[in-house]
Formats: sequence, structure tokens, C-alpha cells
Amino acid sequence: MKIIGTGSALPSLSVTNDMLSVFLDTSDEWIRTRTGILERRIISDENLKDLAVEAAQKALKEAGIDGSQLDYIICSNVVNYYVTPSLSCLIAGGINASCACTDLNAACSGFIYGLDMAQAYIETGRAKNILVVCAEEPTRMCSWKDRNTCVLFGDGAAAAVVTAGDSFKASLITAKHRPEILYYQRPLEDCPFVKTNQRGVPMHMNGKEVFKMAVSASIEGIQYILNKTGLTADQVDHYILHQANMRILEAIRTHLQQPKEKFPHNIERLGNTSSASIPILLDELNKGGSLKQGDTIILSGFGAGFTAGTCLFTWAMA
Repeated sequence: MKIIGTGSALPSLSVTNDMLSVFLDTSDEWIRTRTGILERRIISDENLKDLAVEAAQKALKEAGIDGSQLDYIICSNVVNYYVTPSLSCLIAGGINASCACTDLNAACSGFIYGLDMAQAYIETGRAKNILVVCAEEPTRMCSWKDRNTCVLFGDGAAAAVVTAGDSFKASLITAKHRPEILYYQRPLEDCPFVKTNQRGVPMHMNGKEVFKMAVSASIEGIQYILNKTGLTADQVDHYILHQANMRILEAIRTHLQQPKEKFPHNIERLGNTSSASIPILLDELNKGGSLKQGDTIILSGFGAGFTAGTCLFTWAMA
């Protein structure tokens, strides 16, 4: 397959580190030196569905097709206001689509998982045009009294339209059973037949373990993809990684011995937007003219589960 359109949408509210220090025991220096984050966008007056629809519309416009021409919508989402219907079905209603829709939850690896699924549908001839959209509001999972988690995240949505082509060369998606290092438990409705005192748990994260898992999973995935395609790390033009923490990005870059210009980032402006982070950055690079025809690109994501995904493709948008 190949990507023929990208789009993204962000909340209007920008929250700086100094704004957080008003009610948290933290400071701009504390957050910046540990994460690289200076500000993040947070949903206030908007809602996630509308951001997702906006991102999808922008991707469709660039692709030159209408929502009615889609054969499948794959939406990556961890949490939103609706448990049912699926967010993908809600998006379909906003873009004039009447195709099959499905949501997936692979946490921050969701965009790679979605692309891998789309590739399989296109490869087997079951679909031609597929919308992969990632819409996330991780700020709704955090305790705003916990400076170790709430300072990290931002909200946003991004999308890509893919169709038949030969740009995608290889992908790898994996999962390891490590739920204890990163999880969020939401409360369920009371049932007279169920005895429980569970009332939900805000996002819990073991930062040190997440760091180790993220770095090792990304390096392993990238090395696997390079071996499979016969390329060296030097032959890759852009490494577009999940924007979780600047230290994680630097650890991966240093291991691969690659220059900083090959590792674009926007975490300083947007924070960690979960599965939306990679396609938001991809859209920024696309719209900004940084991606040239034939460029070799590696995407790498990692998230709760512990999931990971890596893929390699050449840029083929004329």
C-alpha cells in the first residue's frame, strides 16, 4: 500500500509547564529536564470526535477522495466519552462514509497496528481505500494531582488515507504481557449481582520500567526491519518515533548512531498524544515539505501492554 493523504487536528488550549506549577508541586525546569516537554494541547471546549473528523477530512482532501469512497475505517483509540458505539462509527458519520468500521486499542503503538491491518486488507484484495485515524485524549486518564503522569500527556487526532501501492516494505507488531508497568482502570456501573469495591484507578505508570521497555522494544523492532529489508540504519532518511519522552528518543538515536536531524520531534509542543503522536508528526513533516519523493521512513511506536510496532516505507506522495 501507500499513503496518499494525511491530516491532523489539535485542541485550542495550550497548557504550559508554568500553568501546571500553579497547582502541582513542579516547575518548568523539573518537567523540561526530565521529559523535554514545554507545553501540551488539552481538550477543553472541543470533543475528541470532532477533532478526529477534522483530521480525517484533511487527509481525505489531500488524498483527493470522498468518505463515500472508503472501504474501511480503522480507528486507534484508548479512551473517549463513548464506550459504544465505536469512535470509528462516529467518525464515519462525520465524513459521509458507509463502510466497515473498527476500533483498536494497542495504546501508543496503535498507528503502526492500524497500518499493518490496512496492509493486510489491501494485500488480500478485500479493500482499496482505507482510513487509519488515531484520536486520543490521555489527559482524561490522569490524576491531576500526580505530577509524574499528568505533565506528560496532551490530546489530539491524526489520520492517513492509504490505498493500493508498493511503498510499504516491512512491518513488525509485537506485545509482551507487562500490564503492571502502565495501566488505567475505569469504573463500571454497579450491578446487584457483582460484589466489588473497585471504583477505578487513575493512570499508573512505572517510569523506569516503561523507559527500559520502550527503548529496547523500539531498537529491536528497528533492527528487525533493517535486517528484513537489507538496509542499514544510515540508509533511512527519517525515524518518526512515538513522542513519549525526549530521553527515550535520544537513547534510541544514540544506539543507532544517527544524526539528530533524522529524528524529528514535536513532544516539546504537544506532549505525549498516545497513538496520535506518530501520525501528527508525520502530517507536520508532510505539510511542512520535509518529506521528499522516495525518502525512506521508519515509524516506531511503543505503549501499554506492552505493545510495540515498527514499519518501513518509502514516501510516494507526488
